Amino acid sequence: MTMTPIRVMMVDDEPLIRKVVKMEMNSRSMNVESGDIDASVTRRVEMVDTFADGPALLAALGNIEPPDYLLVDMEFQGEPTGGLAITRRVHERYPSVRIIIFSGRFDNPQQNAMPDADREQRLHDIGRVVMDALALGANAFVSKNAAGGFSIENILRAIACLERGEQCYFNYPVMLTLKEAAERYFAIAANHDPSLSLTPTEHTLLLLEAAGCTASEISDRLGETDKVVQQRQKDLSVRLDIVNKSAARVAKAISLGLVDAADVQFLPRT
Repeated sequence: MTMTPIRVMMVDDEPLIRKVVKMEMNSRSMNVESGDIDASVTRRVEMVDTFADGPALLAALGNIEPPDYLLVDMEFQGEPTGGLAITRRVHERYPSVRIIIFSGRFDNPQQNAMPDADREQRLHDIGRVVMDALALGANAFVSKNAAGGFSIENILRAIACLERGEQCYFNYPVMLTLKEAAERYFAIAANHDPSLSLTPTEHTLLLLEAAGCTASEISDRLGETDKVVQQRQKDLSVRLDIVNKSAARVAKAISLGLVDAADVQFLPRT
């Protein structure tokens, strides 16, 4: 019995990349095993079409059968995370399409290639984009700069893993980045003082500050004098090692999703 091919489409703003990937994939009759170990079948992978941008892709998908897989470049016309918008729209409209992010933006920054602070920020930024892409419907990440150079086999390997039932796939350069980003995240968490805690009154005080209450309003709600509240604020500032300032505007921006809490930089006490 002849199995239907695994249909793939691609959206990338680089004409040469589109041409090379389509030509390579369709000229070599590449096959992958699909299904579990006990009931696997071999299916040919076919690149059915490529597109230069999201609108062209979505217009086409409105008139044809959606593919099994979509390769999405992350950067479009200078926008570093332009592929996220395409990922979100395709996943919302065609949830059966599995999305492979195909980009060199997730490679691990080289040691000594930039100042340590810049490298840490780069790792943080890459980790955020990967997590955002997963939340929006991405299934796999394949580097354009994988070991051995650009290779169609890297794409085939991602498809094969997803066909076997794996939920996500990351090839080696992306895994290196995420591993280091995760190690740094947990190292920061480990440095937090485990003995640091808040009393119910302190917790309420911070929530009132975040809500924008004035000092007198906080005193009234806590049933304490202004002097006692001010002392509580000073004590909290010392224990949290921050400048003694409330930040209702920042807290409101975080609650609205306008500011990522991970991006807040706390001023050291002087």
